[in-house]
Amino acid sequence: MIARRALLGIAATCVAASFSPAWSAPLSSGHTQQVLGKVLDYLNSLKTVTARFMQVGPDGSVRTGTAIVQRPGKMRFEYDKPDPQLLVAGFGLLVYHDPQLDQTTNIPLSSTPLGILLAKHITFGGDVKLLRVSTPPGEIQVTLTRAGREAQGHITLVFSTNPIELRQWRLTDAQDRVTQVSLYDLKPAAPFPDKTFEFVPGYNTN
Repeated sequence: MIARRALLGIAATCVAASFSPAWSAPLSSGHTQQVLGKVLDYLNSLKTVTARFMQVGPDGSVRTGTAIVQRPGKMRFEYDKPDPQLLVAGFGLLVYHDPQLDQTTNIPLSSTPLGILLAKHITFGGDVKLLRVSTPPGEIQVTLTRAGREAQGHITLVFSTNPIELRQWRLTDAQDRVTQVSLYDLKPAAPFPDKTFEFVPGYNTN
């Protein structure tokens, strides 16, 4: 059950890592707006990428696997053996399947902080609330939440600089539990077929 909660953390939501006040900048400053402009340009140009990932759950558990992120609205996380779990996002839903427990959980993508990353056009306004921008050496950290749903959690996107590239996200749930996902070997890819982002009962690639 602890493992299941850790994996669901990636879907629905670590207390977020501490930020040094010296790294945080006022959201209205010219420098911050320039940084945010670069982040938005990068995210909205991001289409289909593959990567290896390492996930650290709220309980300290570590899992690895292969990820596909295909904007807008699609994602697939296959966990390395012996973990048989599968997480897919597509068609407005985030689906987590645990064959060991014979349980499948469906979550509306629009209700999750992770859905912000997969939106067709990402903005820092409207339904998305910008909470914090930090720029430690070599990084940009942007913390976002759903406007009006702040109590449900938030997501911190971590980018490398020069060039800017998505390297990590940290999902914080309503209980301040943090799930951290780090990406490695990020590579652009051709679009995958829709079936890649569907969960088919009785089928598991592992």
